[in-house]
Amino acid sequence: MIGLICIDVDGTLVGSSGDVAEETWIATERIRARGIRLAICSGRPAFGKARGYAERLDPQGWHVFQNGASVLHLPDGTTRSRAIVPPSVRALVERSRAAVRPLELYSDTEQAVEMDVPRTRRHAGLLGIPFAPRDLLSFDEPVVRAQWLVSHDDVAAVMAEPHGGLILSHSLSPVMPDTSFLNITPVGVDKGEAVRAVAHEYGLSLDQVMMVGDGANDVPVMQIVGAAVAMGNAERAAKEAARYHVGDVDRGGLVEALELALTL
Repeated sequence: MIGLICIDVDGTLVGSSGDVAEETWIATERIRARGIRLAICSGRPAFGKARGYAERLDPQGWHVFQNGASVLHLPDGTTRSRAIVPPSVRALVERSRAAVRPLELYSDTEQAVEMDVPRTRRHAGLLGIPFAPRDLLSFDEPVVRAQWLVSHDDVAAVMAEPHGGLILSHSLSPVMPDTSFLNITPVGVDKGEAVRAVAHEYGLSLDQVMMVGDGANDVPVMQIVGAAVAMGNAERAAKEAARYHVGDVDRGGLVEALELALTL
């Protein structure tokens, strides 16, 4: 029996409208009434709109943010994170400036961006936070995640660049269809390890966990859980890793996945 459902945000919970459909919230209430835990499992940070989604899904629960860099218990703020070492952060900032490529830095609770371009402004709106550029090297919080914002045509070249001690994962958002998000975390930090930690907190085996997602960054979870579900709009890697397939995010795919969980 499924005891925990982990839900990606962009392309899974949130579609091209930028909002969560009301029928989705109704379906999540039915799931909670059956005693099944729900957890955000997103590349987004634990503030702004994603925090609100997590609080509505399960205000007393554990949630995964920042591609697994932040595993947060909402009631008391307990978090597990491993920071990127400062020399690596400086190297990323220097590369961003040299290449004139937008870079974002994240702690558990804050975001910093230096470059004022349309992509960075639109992304702040997507996250639901004020756009306030600042010198990235003045960001004195532990950086648990960094992120490149690039065009789809630039993904392969950026992924091929050396990022010593760091791992890159690709994600998309239907709200910003012209942008690829390349999440940067320390090696060994990903959604899969984060979900393993959440399952442990709930006393569940991974066989009792369902992951619903659409991106390549969801694959590490799909490879270890008992029920891996790909949205109809999913990237090829996610579709290939999934055992089950549902409809597009804009056509009730997540509701379909939640109903599937009740039959397993």
